[in-house]
Amino acid sequence: MEEGELPWLLVNEIGGIRGILHSHVPFLKKHFHLITMKEFLENRKDIGKKVQAIYLWWHKPVINKELLQSLPNLKVIANSGVGMDHLDLKLVASFGVKMANAPRAVSSTTADTGMALLLASARRLVEVHNISVSPSVEKYCEADILGVKVTGATLGIIGMGSIGYKIALRAKAFEMNILYHNRTRRKVQEEQDVGATYCKKIDSLLQQADFVMLVVSLTPQTHKLIGKRELELMKPTATLINISRGAVVDQEALLVALQTGVIGAAALDVTSPEPLPRDHPLLKLKNVIITPHLGIKTNKATYMITEEAVENILAALNGLPLPSEVLPS
Repeated sequence: MEEGELPWLLVNEIGGIRGILHSHVPFLKKHFHLITMKEFLENRKDIGKKVQAIYLWWHKPVINKELLQSLPNLKVIANSGVGMDHLDLKLVASFGVKMANAPRAVSSTTADTGMALLLASARRLVEVHNISVSPSVEKYCEADILGVKVTGATLGIIGMGSIGYKIALRAKAFEMNILYHNRTRRKVQEEQDVGATYCKKIDSLLQQADFVMLVVSLTPQTHKLIGKRELELMKPTATLINISRGAVVDQEALLVALQTGVIGAAALDVTSPEPLPRDHPLLKLKNVIITPHLGIKTNKATYMITEEAVENILAALNGLPLPSEVLPS
């Protein structure tokens, strides 16, 4: 790279379904020379030598050995979110490339999504909206739309990282009883600040909670963390809320549990795959709310994610510690 030239940043595309947002482009262009995958593939040999960083938006572009081999001067990959399960971290690290995610930007907005799903499911907002806009609105029975009281109910949070803790803060405002399960217990003061009780065993949480919210990263240990056995431990009136990854839940076991009354309802911001096939039976159940991985999707949060990505990329290119570096386990 010549002196004064901006570093080259590879992105999947600009706009479109899997491209960086148009509104972020002016900010990115202040710091980088942007190259799309289409431009790269048209002139791989020359452009490959110049690319020093990749910004993943919605898991794209796909990072594989072939791409890494074609970018000899790649220094860093920045991810637009927290979850890194779409990356082979050890493969990336073997090329001497650093990786970063964006935990600071996503925690509050994702926590908002979790609470929105909890409230929407508890008060059956999707069902009653459909009733309200239907031609036969006068034909519903009030007994058929009774919801679940949130105040005083017990929320079990599985995964008490930054997002889980912010969910607890929000649940406290709704005067909920809060249980949590985590690999490591929070400090006593942190527990007291949100009124949370630690459950060393996940089974204890599942048996007590009226709402169970999944806020874990997808790892080999958390794959199908919630299956038939765990669902059968839950109350028949309980609601399962998943804002982590679809594969954290055994989806077929969940379907059966919802169809047979093993649990009362589910609210899912994530599924496996995303989106579900249009004929999937989960889409036909009244006691399920499904949203299209809304998690972080607000104007402010997405811009903050790009800001955090830029901060990490510039740190890597300047030989400084990455604020949100992710290391292979």
